[in-house]
Amino acid sequence: MTPASDRRAAEALLAFWAEAGVEALYADAAIDRLAEGAERLRARARPTPPPPPPTPIRPARPGVPNIDIAAALAQAHQLAASAQTLEQLGEAIAAFEGCPLRYEGARQAVFYRGVVDAPVMVIGEGPGADEDAQGQPFVGRAGKLLDRMLAAAGLTDRVFITNIVFWRPPGNRTPTPAEQAVCAPFLERAVALVKPRMLLLAGGASAKAVLKRDEGILAMRGRWFEWKSTDGALDLPAMPTLHPAFLLRQPAAKKKAWQDLLTLTERLDRQGRPA
Repeated sequence: MTPASDRRAAEALLAFWAEAGVEALYADAAIDRLAEGAERLRARARPTPPPPPPTPIRPARPGVPNIDIAAALAQAHQLAASAQTLEQLGEAIAAFEGCPLRYEGARQAVFYRGVVDAPVMVIGEGPGADEDAQGQPFVGRAGKLLDRMLAAAGLTDRVFITNIVFWRPPGNRTPTPAEQAVCAPFLERAVALVKPRMLLLAGGASAKAVLKRDEGILAMRGRWFEWKSTDGALDLPAMPTLHPAFLLRQPAAKKKAWQDLLTLTERLDRQGRPA
């Protein structure tokens, strides 16, 4: 056929399909649907290959022993309750083997620093590298900033400083709920032994763990909450505030943390005045 006859044939074919109601072309090349269907039938007839062997389940964090959290929590309650002094409580924490963090590279347990009968207990998140090396909480850059802020607010000799967990989380990550839970009995016992008048919760992880709330720290900071011990014997006002490490990253937020300290100090001094 000549090019002219090819064109006329194509035009006739297009006219035929247009009269049949075809208004769109879905592919540039024809598809043999019969051959496609036959291939599908052949594929169904082939035997299904066996599934690959299951991947062995490996612990998420190699080197961490399998710890029964329920048993560890019961042991933590027992050890904490038996401690009659802060020294005994520190020894109980150091001997406790039920927290997974102690097997993830931490050098030692980090318990507290400050005044043992302080009216304010500052509770942070967990030890960092400097704290892990020196055995005391808040001694690195964030701790030095905290000390300066406490001094400016007149709280230097009025605070007991600790954390919600007592071993350094690897990479300074947030402690897991299980890690927080097994350390909670020791923290609660510390509150009972120190007998503070109020709690200052530094950072979102601390505020959420202690107050059992889900709000972010920016929503909670500067507000008063009531903390109650598990047995209901203790009931203390608690204020969340921004963590000093956050303030080092966001210096503009220091004003908010300073306002929180002033609010806490004003309430503390008001409670100390004679009626």
